Order: sequence, then structure tokens, then C-alpha cells
Amino acid sequence: MTTLPDPAELLPQMASALAHHLKTSHIDAPRFVGIRTGGVWVAQALLEALGSREPLGVLDVSFYRDDFTQSGLHPQVRPSALPFDIDGQHLVLIDDVLMTGRTVRAALNELFDYGRPASVTLVCLLDLDARELPIRPDVVGQTLSLAPDERVKLHGPAPLALERQVLAS
Repeated sequence: MTTLPDPAELLPQMASALAHHLKTSHIDAPRFVGIRTGGVWVAQALLEALGSREPLGVLDVSFYRDDFTQSGLHPQVRPSALPFDIDGQHLVLIDDVLMTGRTVRAALNELFDYGRPASVTLVCLLDLDARELPIRPDVVGQTLSLAPDERVKLHGPAPLALERQVLAS
């Protein structure tokens, strides 16, 4: 069984990798957007590690999920909030756990409803390497392979902690 990493150990390395990625991509004024809920927590921690006071956009992609009709409306759906215009901006989209890619696809669909960004950099705390869509993070804390009946949940906002969950059969 793979041991789950400590997010506090991954975040400094991720902040460094993100700073390097932005520098080599010639992006000097990115706008940060976290996917609710865990992605927002990771984004807040990354902004702190980067020493940035940039405003943080928040996406709730519930209405953009392609499995919305199957799973129904989550009782805690809240509106998205983007405190900046995204047209022509370089966005850093942050999520906690990348698994199938469907949450990121939903986030991209929602972002493009707000406008047309110049670029989108994807940052994920964990990549579970179980992709159903061709979506890959530009910056990732760690890649893990889990059993088909396992998932990972992020608890937070502070301290951030990862929990392994086994689906009921």
C-alpha cells in the first residue's frame, strides 16, 4: 500500500516548480483560480508559499460536471467568484486531486464562459494517474497509483491532510 504524502512537504517543492514554470513560460502576472473546495485550500497555501498577495478566484464546477444528471446537485453548491477579468490573462488553475480529468474539464468549460484566457497552467497536489480524459498537470506535488476501489480526500484548510478512502463494494 502506497503511503500518502504530507501536503506540507509537497507545497514548497510545488511552489518552486510553479515559479520556475511561470518564469520559463514568460508569465509575470498570473491570475490564480482554485477549484472548490480542496483546490482553493491548495491555492491559498501555494500563494502563501510564493509570498503572493494576488486575489484568488474560486470555481464551483458542480453545474459543469458531465455526471451532474447522475449524481444530482450537491447540497453545498456555491457560486463561483472571479475577482478579475480573465480575457487575455494567464491563469493558474489549481485542484487538489487529479483523477479522471473530468473536474478539470468542467473548470475549463466554466472559465471559457467567463472569457478567453491567454493560457491556463494546471497545478495539482496529487495526480492519481487514472485519466479518462487527456488532461495532465503542468505542476504536480506527487503522482500515485491506487487500487481501483481507493480514493484520496484532502482535509483542510489548515493543516492540510490527505486521507485514503476505500469505496464500499
